[in-house]
Amino acid sequence: MYLPPGYAENRQAPRAGYPVLYLQDGQNLFDAATAFLGNEWRADETADDLIRRERIEPLIIVGVYNTGVRRISEYTPTRDRRLHKGGKAGRYAQMLAREVKPFIDHAYRTRRAAADTGVGGSSLGAMVSLVAGLAYPRVFGKLALMSPSVWWDERVILDWIDARTPPRRPRIWLDTGTAEGNDPAKTVADARKMRDAFAAQGWRESGDLHYEEAAGQGHNEQAWGERFGRVLEYLFPAGRVPRQGAAA
Repeated sequence: MYLPPGYAENRQAPRAGYPVLYLQDGQNLFDAATAFLGNEWRADETADDLIRRERIEPLIIVGVYNTGVRRISEYTPTRDRRLHKGGKAGRYAQMLAREVKPFIDHAYRTRRAAADTGVGGSSLGAMVSLVAGLAYPRVFGKLALMSPSVWWDERVILDWIDARTPPRRPRIWLDTGTAEGNDPAKTVADARKMRDAFAAQGWRESGDLHYEEAAGQGHNEQAWGERFGRVLEYLFPAGRVPRQGAAA
């Protein structure tokens, strides 16, 4: 858990509560001791800095740990017959929407509306976050999709976007590095296909979709950490008027 500066002291403020961002692979976000290969995102330091400089609104960040050996299955929308695994992202998304979020809303001072609730992650974590956003648009109104693994199961996620886009479209940050994996050009091409799939369903760049290609960046925690500040500035900019509303 990340709580913004002043949360403990200002028990009555802000009166409307705080927006919340749920991120996957939580062990990689805040602490090098738990992060993959010791490389953390420094998400807490980034959020602290941007809040103090009034670049973003104060928010709560919830890091949900992955389960190690079951990570691939829990983060993917379909079972890949070649790999003989996958397909539990729907159940994982249900857990986020119906178990984790209600618990956080009960235990912390949050703004509960979809417009104040984001979900995100990197790689396969971005994939399961997209599944959650498509399946529960009344719960998650902001998506952070960093270096999504579009390749999974012959790019099945592109069909999901086409078939399952809800009437209420979430605001999306989508990015990729230009030096990711063994075939960076293919990775970038996949990310562009995802961008185009969103556009075909009504998302608009410079509106409710931001797409970015990070020059020279690879598929790793350091790269995602470097971009994370821009993600926060896009999804949780300072100066928004809090929206009141009951939990979805």
